[in-house]
Amino acid sequence: MSFLITTPELLTAAGEELAAIGSAIDAANAGATAATTRIAAAGTDEVSRAVAAVFAAHAQSCQAVSVRAAAFHYRFVASLFAGTESYVATEAASAMQNLLNVVNAPTQALLGRPLVGDGVNGASGTGQDGGPGGILIGNGGSGGSGAPGKPGGNGGSAGLIGHGGNGGVGGNSSNGGAGAGGNGGNGGLLYGNGGSGGAGGAGGIGTFAGGPGGIGGNAGLFGDGGAGGPGGIGGTGAAGVDPPRDPPPKPQTAPPILSTAPDSTGAPA
Repeated sequence: MSFLITTPELLTAAGEELAAIGSAIDAANAGATAATTRIAAAGTDEVSRAVAAVFAAHAQSCQAVSVRAAAFHYRFVASLFAGTESYVATEAASAMQNLLNVVNAPTQALLGRPLVGDGVNGASGTGQDGGPGGILIGNGGSGGSGAPGKPGGNGGSAGLIGHGGNGGVGGNSSNGGAGAGGNGGNGGLLYGNGGSGGAGGAGGIGTFAGGPGGIGGNAGLFGDGGAGGPGGIGGTGAAGVDPPRDPPPKPQTAPPILSTAPDSTGAPA
């Protein structure tokens, strides 16, 4: 537990004081630049000129260090102001969230949905439905994507004003049918667009079909209906197998031909 206590007013005042200190240091450095970096030699001899050059070089080095220190000081002051603004924004958001929690507690307990605010999105890979939006104002939560071969979750519907949540994507399948896409949630009764239906999952290898896309949600009095989700891609069939072939026929021997010519005895052969 942190025991640090601060207020935005103190941080702002400290930043302004640091900025004023930085401005005073910059003005002092600017006034000393001409007097310290351009030192005239005490005489015309080499020793006098060398001493003047050493002091001038030292002054220039000091000015370079001062420039880097001023840049660091500027960044520090800017970071302090940025931290103050972030602290104020966080405090305002925390106060607003606490107020919403108090307002939504009764309707959440009785009706299972907030009075003002968006519905919770379904978790990915579970096919969980999106939560409904606030009764007065709020968008429905998006449905979670489906597990492998399982349908996606339906989008949550809005209340009076708000958009319906999108349906979750159906789960793909590696060896079977795919999951269907979730339906989109309905838009608000007064104003709001319906949620889009989720896409169907892709089918597994073989003749398995892809999952159908979800139905788009209905619109309210003013708004557009949600688009239906695209169907999933069907599985790719396996390669065909050639049927067995019959062996080639054996060659047949021709019968001998009888001759009608007479032999040496005069009888026909």
